[in-house]
Amino acid sequence: MQKLSKEEAKKRIEWLRKEIWRHNYLYYVLNKPEISDEEYDKLMDELRSLEEQFPEFITPDSPTQRVGAPPAKEFKSVRHVRPMLSLDTAHKEEEILAFDKRIKKELGINEVEYTAEPKLDGLSVEIIYENGKYVRGSTRGDGINGEDVTENIRTIRSVPLVLRDERKVPSFLAIRGEVIMHIEDFEKLNKELVEKGEEPLANPRNAAAGSLRRLDPRETASRPLDIFFYEIMRAEGVNIKTQWEALQALKDWGLKINPYVKKCKDIEEAIKYHEEMEKKREELEYEIDGVVIKVNNLEYQERLGAKTRSPRWAIAYKFAPRKEETQIMDIVVQVGRTGTLTPVALLKPVDVKGVTVSRATLHNEDYIKEKDIRIGDWVKVARAGDVIPEVMEVIKEKRTGKEVKFSMPNRCPVCNSHVVKEGAYYRCTGGLSCPAQLKRSITHFASKGAMDIEGLGGKTVDLLVEHGIIKSISDIYKINKRDLLSLPRFAEKSADNLIEAIEKSKEKGLARLIYALGIPNVGEHTARILAEKFKSIDKLMSATEWQLLAIREIGPETARSIVNFFKEEKNRKEIEELRRLGVKMEYEEEKGKLKGLTFVFTGALKSFTREEAKELVEKQGGRVASSVSKNVDYVVVGESPGSKYEKAKKLGLKIIGEEEFKKMIE
Repeated sequence: MQKLSKEEAKKRIEWLRKEIWRHNYLYYVLNKPEISDEEYDKLMDELRSLEEQFPEFITPDSPTQRVGAPPAKEFKSVRHVRPMLSLDTAHKEEEILAFDKRIKKELGINEVEYTAEPKLDGLSVEIIYENGKYVRGSTRGDGINGEDVTENIRTIRSVPLVLRDERKVPSFLAIRGEVIMHIEDFEKLNKELVEKGEEPLANPRNAAAGSLRRLDPRETASRPLDIFFYEIMRAEGVNIKTQWEALQALKDWGLKINPYVKKCKDIEEAIKYHEEMEKKREELEYEIDGVVIKVNNLEYQERLGAKTRSPRWAIAYKFAPRKEETQIMDIVVQVGRTGTLTPVALLKPVDVKGVTVSRATLHNEDYIKEKDIRIGDWVKVARAGDVIPEVMEVIKEKRTGKEVKFSMPNRCPVCNSHVVKEGAYYRCTGGLSCPAQLKRSITHFASKGAMDIEGLGGKTVDLLVEHGIIKSISDIYKINKRDLLSLPRFAEKSADNLIEAIEKSKEKGLARLIYALGIPNVGEHTARILAEKFKSIDKLMSATEWQLLAIREIGPETARSIVNFFKEEKNRKEIEELRRLGVKMEYEEEKGKLKGLTFVFTGALKSFTREEAKELVEKQGGRVASSVSKNVDYVVVGESPGSKYEKAKKLGLKIIGEEEFKKMIE
């Protein structure tokens, strides 16, 4: 680092503090980070270094003297039992060896035992039990005070409301855990958001944080959250001497700990563990961005103590970030199903961890301006949460002066209708007269989770709309064979198959129809609940907000969306037309020998696609879960099963093969 004068250092310190506090606010309060953890760590390291050189500029409100950001005003603030500190980070092996050397020196010993755990990428929480009963849950907030999210945490199924008494239960127990969302659940949630024309979430961490901090606990309950516990902050009435013993105690009390935690005899074994977990990272069902190494002996931890911001007895050993460099060839605008305009970067194709990336979301105009992204820029691209390609940073040193600034259009690029700005987003005013919105609405209606009309995919929908055969959703059921044969790529057999699939879709039932209609905030799960509750589309159309809010899983935002959707005369007319054309709109009570049973599928099946297997289970009254838990009755294993199979074995679940499954559904 360049040597700075006192005045230059003062200005740089002030700028760094403002920038770090801004990023803290974006990350902890708004759940909308702008920069990667690696970039954030660099800012903190620079500030810490300058404050060490110029201690006269250290102030109590410096980011190095505090943790995180203040809690959101919507939640009541609660004080933590003990400060929830963050961790110092390391990216190189020599930094870990230096950490070990310092520990030994401060303790005056030659050997130190460690525990090593995956560093989960979620939201840190404090949970309190009194006499074995759950009484409070709070977010980390600023480390001293957090947001009271007691009722929201109560909805997470992996949080026990009463502790098991496998060993003596403390009269008072405060523990720390990490709330996460599994990658598969995150992908499913994002798919639902995209199908509803909403902006997808950046990564599983944002999804977990945003879900936990919903103002209505019922909305949190509708999101698939999980938790791992990893630290006892206070336990009254029990004597625990090591971190490893603490983890086993948590497990005995029925609290979920990560299955990959390990006791390491020395720092070399901890470093080897880091290497193993970095390789295993791709197989996990959730996101981790490194490992946490802790001194195992709790008495040693006490002696080592803590700095203002972080403990001296633990360190986060980060993995190398998944990033690749490429160039933005152009920026185009996509029109979503509800008319939202989203800028998308067209990239020179680049391989990011085995996936070829040629497009990346730019979210909105504010995101482009804040990062100063231009057409022609060289950028670093990552798969955010290993799912959505995202531009992480601009390599400004590579600019030639030929780069072009981007601005959002004032007319829809598809239908030329006026574009209006609503908050941070732009929206086309064309409605279903806009082919892009009509096409996406029809594609959603025909999708597998909805009416499941095989053969009515994106390209076919494009042809039908562009040739004027479909002008509304109900027109799907007016298509005849002659219409199809007039289109390119259609022959007798493909036309017959599509007509048959359209006819079959009339019998898909009320739940699928509700989801297919594309009501904002109504995904597959919510649609199923609404169908079971109201039994007919007519009763649902006349439901009030209060009736909807009486359903546990329905929150205010979803209730308003449903009521507003059915208030629209054009929507009611379209439903009546669908009814006239023979679409089934009543709910049939599910019957069958699988009623009440829950299945999970892992590996490739020979006889069915995953969606077909799911439909077969649901037709016989069962349900299909996306992740393995103790509530699952059967895990069906196909070829090359993934980590779900290993987890099922550990939980002692009933594991069956495809042939046994086929006998069950015959």
